[in-house]
Amino acid sequence: QVQLVESGGGLVQAGGSLELSCVASGRTFSRIALGWFRQAPGKERELVSAISRSGTSSYYADSVKGRFTITRDNAKNTVYLRMNSLKPEDTAVYYCAANFGTGVRAEVNAYDYWGQGTQVTVSS
Repeated sequence: QVQLVESGGGLVQAGGSLELSCVASGRTFSRIALGWFRQAPGKERELVSAISRSGTSSYYADSVKGRFTITRDNAKNTVYLRMNSLKPEDTAVYYCAANFGTGVRAEVNAYDYWGQGTQVTVSS
């Protein structure tokens, strides 16, 4: 079992920055791939970014490329999502998710463990 707890969400003006963190419980962090998803009201949950368990591979949705950066610190059991140049359309609940796969996965159903989510609101 993996428990995930996100933090770092909040209200920010357009053009601002936030950094989300997700801490995972247990001793399996180095064996899990991680993803950040988001879900806006009335929309489907979508993958924003993902990182492999080694940290050598990553994925970004086209809408966030060049603005968001995903990193992980296996010593701290933590994955981060640095979000720069935020736009109102980035407003959503952001979720951390994990799976025991070896690569980077984009599908929602590829992830077995989910955090409770953290709200990000970007004002114009």
